[in-house]
Amino acid sequence: MAAGGAMRGPRGGRVSGGDAEAQRALNAQAPKIPHLFGRIVALFAPHRAPLILTAVLVIVAAGLSVVPPLLTQRAFDEGLFPTDGGGPQLPRLAELVVLMIVVYVVSTLLGVWQTFLTSTVGNRVMGALRVRMFTHLQSMELAFFTRTKTGVIQSRLANDVGGVASVLTNTVSSVLGNTVTVLAAFVAMLLLNWQLTIVALVLMPILVIAQRRVGQVRARIATKTQESLSDMTAITQETLSVSGILLSKSFNRQSTETARYADENQNQIRLQVQQQMSGQWFFAMVSIFLASIPAIVYLAAGMLLVNGATGITAGTIVAFTTVQARLLFPLMALLRVALDLQTSGALFARIFEYLDLTPAITDRPTAVPVPATRELGRVRFEDVVFRYPDAADDSRPTLDHVSLDIEPGSFVAFVGPSGAGKTTVSYLIPRFYDVAEGRVTFAGVDVRDLTHESLLGHIGIVSQETYLFHASIAENLRYAKPDATLDELVAAATAANIHATIASFPEGYGTIVGERGYRLSGGEKQRIAIARVLLKDPAVLILDEATSALDAISERVVQKALDAAAHGRTTVSIAHRLSTVVDADVIFVVDGGRIVERGTHDELLAAGGTYSHLYSEQRSAAL
Repeated sequence: MAAGGAMRGPRGGRVSGGDAEAQRALNAQAPKIPHLFGRIVALFAPHRAPLILTAVLVIVAAGLSVVPPLLTQRAFDEGLFPTDGGGPQLPRLAELVVLMIVVYVVSTLLGVWQTFLTSTVGNRVMGALRVRMFTHLQSMELAFFTRTKTGVIQSRLANDVGGVASVLTNTVSSVLGNTVTVLAAFVAMLLLNWQLTIVALVLMPILVIAQRRVGQVRARIATKTQESLSDMTAITQETLSVSGILLSKSFNRQSTETARYADENQNQIRLQVQQQMSGQWFFAMVSIFLASIPAIVYLAAGMLLVNGATGITAGTIVAFTTVQARLLFPLMALLRVALDLQTSGALFARIFEYLDLTPAITDRPTAVPVPATRELGRVRFEDVVFRYPDAADDSRPTLDHVSLDIEPGSFVAFVGPSGAGKTTVSYLIPRFYDVAEGRVTFAGVDVRDLTHESLLGHIGIVSQETYLFHASIAENLRYAKPDATLDELVAAATAANIHATIASFPEGYGTIVGERGYRLSGGEKQRIAIARVLLKDPAVLILDEATSALDAISERVVQKALDAAAHGRTTVSIAHRLSTVVDADVIFVVDGGRIVERGTHDELLAAGGTYSHLYSEQRSAAL
């Protein structure tokens, strides 16, 4: 892969090349996010009914919020200090106090109901967004995962989606409720005294302009913060997996890995502090402004009274300052929401960036299921040319005009030097990649004209690196057939020559295999993988160097299991050890992306070509 700009790498401070290329490829696929606000709003479309009810509750609660200040004015001017000069009017005062309490109780109950609705809707939207992203990632082609760190993908699902949780759960009610409250308070202030209203609102435009600037800064910091979280997640996934721990311990690099994590953690702390402090001066200014307004209102009221203004009573001033708080605090909340939206916009952009990626392998509109014909199990390559997506256009093809025919029920093998293109053949049959030229057919149909799900349903793969879940042996086997009975599990395990071993475990098929199956030996893991494929019962079995990592004894045991698995089905073996394929019906010798020889073991030995040379080398090395 060509070298690129430097960025944080998997084993040290910074590296260039692969990671940078991967990020550029990702950015190239992901278009700029237009109409971000509209896309966020669209997430709430399936929840119209509860949102409408929430809106009604918010409007009613917001309207009620300005009633107590108006009742306060009445309490002062009609109950405590009647304008007619008499003493306190206790019946009227009691009536107004009871009314205020009723308003408070109703507002509180409406608030609790509203919180339940918004929390439910917000979390459902967030959950749907997380599942939507996971589903979309499942549809991405293999090439996407080979160039993107697993930890980065995990970070998008966990940190980015989790980072917008508060926006999804609180924004709708906050924006609507505070907007209604601000409007209602503004009207109430005008009704109380229009001159004092002008005094209270004169500096508002300055706050709005300052908020916009602060929001832009916080959005940039938020993007850097999420990138740092992605790096931390990637480091965790790489170094705290079983494979990562074994690697760091075997090279005595624990302190290096700890230092690498600590460095990124320090960067994360710095960014979090920056993000928190980026708005503090703004909100400090707002707080000073809010604290000063009542005093300014008192001064302005005194000046108006001195200059002969009428209609300003003690009740008016108390009610006005109360309403002014009802205006300014919701307004401050709106400014905070605006900041949160600007900050979360960066996270939503990262989320939609993944959702906008287009899978390279998709079904054509005219795709059909694999036909149930006699040809089932036949695979044909017709003048196939293939390059990996990240290869240079002028580079030599990985497969260069390859043509071959695999008969149903036959056992064929692909052998050759490392890097010759053998494994690529196994990727093209299940259509993990699409060919650049020519075509690959399955059961007589171009694989691009078949539904990918039905194609994969007829293919089983046993690779060199066996993957088992941290679950029981039974659960790992049932991954191929969820409704398999215990008798079916036993039959598959017996055919794979692993049943006796499983039965010897205290927990039998309930034995937990550990992370990636590390509680089992290599041969045991491989035979369980073979049993899992047998449960699937595919028409075509692909063995990608399935025994190359095993010792001689384990290889013989696993080879017997593979021979049993291959019986009665088309078997394609990608082999490094030629001793495992001497009985193949046809052996294809791959070199430099071309089929340079084909024939049986005896025919190829007699030809004295590449195969004969490789076989002689391996025989000599074994002696």
